[in-house]
Amino acid sequence: MTHWIDVAGEHQLETGVVHELRYEDCSIAVIKLADGIHAIEDVCTHDYESLGGGLIEGDEIICPRHGARFCIRTGEVTAPPAYEDLRTFPTRVHEGRVQICVDALDD
Repeated sequence: MTHWIDVAGEHQLETGVVHELRYEDCSIAVIKLADGIHAIEDVCTHDYESLGGGLIEGDEIICPRHGARFCIRTGEVTAPPAYEDLRTFPTRVHEGRVQICVDALDD
């Protein structure tokens, strides 16, 4: 069974701003871009710290400490020093609420 968690009202999310949340032992960054709402694991795979203070440029988030870059849509590393991709989570808007599917946490 698919497990969706509620994040916020659709109109509460600002475009280009990292909205951080915790679910169980996982930090998740929810980011609204021009093409929709995306969710990635909120941890730089280089130093295992939050990406929350990082800048958003286009569809990339930049780690605020060492400059590693990740694609917000796919979780792929786009610039070192990180080399491991981020986990991503499906998102949807259901009855005006942004939701994230957390089934990937069981993998």
